[in-house]
Amino acid sequence: MNEHGGDLLVAGGEVVSTTGVDRADVLIRGGRVTAVRAAVDAPADVIRLDATGKLVFPGLIDPQVHLREPGLTHKEDLASGTLAAVAGGVTSIMEMPNTKPPTIDPERLAEKLGLARGRAWCDHAFFLGATPDNAEQLGEWEQAAGCAGVKIFMGSSTGSLLVAEDDQIERVLRSGSRRVAVHSEDEPRLKERYAGVEVGSHPRIHPDVRDVEAALKATKRLLALVERTRRPVHVLHVSTAEEIALIRERDLGELVTAEVTPNHLFMTAPDCYEEHGSLAQMNPPVRTARHRDALREALADGTLTCIGSDHAPHTLEEKARPYPQSPSGIPGVQTILPLLLTAVRDGWLSLADVVRVTSDGPRRAYSIGGKGALDAGLDGDLVIVDPSVTEPLQLDWLRSRAAYSPYVGRELAGWPVTTVLRGNVVYDAHTTRGTPDGRPLRFA
Repeated sequence: MNEHGGDLLVAGGEVVSTTGVDRADVLIRGGRVTAVRAAVDAPADVIRLDATGKLVFPGLIDPQVHLREPGLTHKEDLASGTLAAVAGGVTSIMEMPNTKPPTIDPERLAEKLGLARGRAWCDHAFFLGATPDNAEQLGEWEQAAGCAGVKIFMGSSTGSLLVAEDDQIERVLRSGSRRVAVHSEDEPRLKERYAGVEVGSHPRIHPDVRDVEAALKATKRLLALVERTRRPVHVLHVSTAEEIALIRERDLGELVTAEVTPNHLFMTAPDCYEEHGSLAQMNPPVRTARHRDALREALADGTLTCIGSDHAPHTLEEKARPYPQSPSGIPGVQTILPLLLTAVRDGWLSLADVVRVTSDGPRRAYSIGGKGALDAGLDGDLVIVDPSVTEPLQLDWLRSRAAYSPYVGRELAGWPVTTVLRGNVVYDAHTTRGTPDGRPLRFA
């Protein structure tokens, strides 16, 4: 807890919401927003932050991160990963289950919550991984405090976390009621495509190995199962124009929400692989401009409901292994907001859209309580952005243990300078403030 105990006035900023931008003061008392209006007369004991000339956004919610603890903490841990989050204005994260051991039962969920206590800089929740063996228990287990829901890996996983067959997926979907997050790639197709890959191939072939058909085939299967079971799902990291067309054509309404990563919006093949090699390698792959443009359009028109970074750090030594032994994954939780500000600068998103896809969209998809907007009664989570910071992204600004990004050197269109969690400044001017006080997220 920081010294002012959750009482804060953010004065004079341009407050961004899903309806637009208004100059307003934001008053937070006891960790919750109490007023957002043109002029707030705050009590004398309230700390004041001057946001004149700056943009004030609700704290971002990143619904897809991999923080690697337990078992893989040489890549990242809960402290370093949540520090990277707040450094980028992300005040809530939802973490994936493919750690070692995997998060597949209430005991492992409780372990992660314990590891986060007193070490996490932002609020958090953890997914339970679906397996063929725990499917019938997930409906009960997903109700546990701090559980983000259930995650299905249809492809791109190993061991017990792989749920590749339709009958297995249907069992998971019929157990429980909360929205299920799904990595949608077809495992038989992936096995077939990888069989002919020679070790030492250039990573530029990654989008041909994990091709459009691998993604489209799985998503077709998934939507058919959703229609049959009526279980809501969230399709993670959509990467193809064909999947966008399919989601629109099937038109299953609130049963299907979907997200995209910044990487699929701001990098294109083959250039990204030529420039960055395996540092641009992720699953599903970054594809050509045709797919990028379709994803941008779908994010702008609401077909894609939110952004998830799929923050998935590895060490530089691991990434330097010969393809396809080089692991897939890119750190990205810290760079969501400056990249989307670039989209605003370039004219294909508005500032209101940024709030819609980074705060309101995740809140709605997963029914997150107390988050997603700067409204009275909600948690006082916000990020102040300096739109005058238009210099290239600096490596020493990054806080992930991975210590790299394919966006280093890219010109920015603004930068998050101050992050507030429940009325407490937790990050300011590239430096932590106070002590870690992240708490489990609440769900409706």
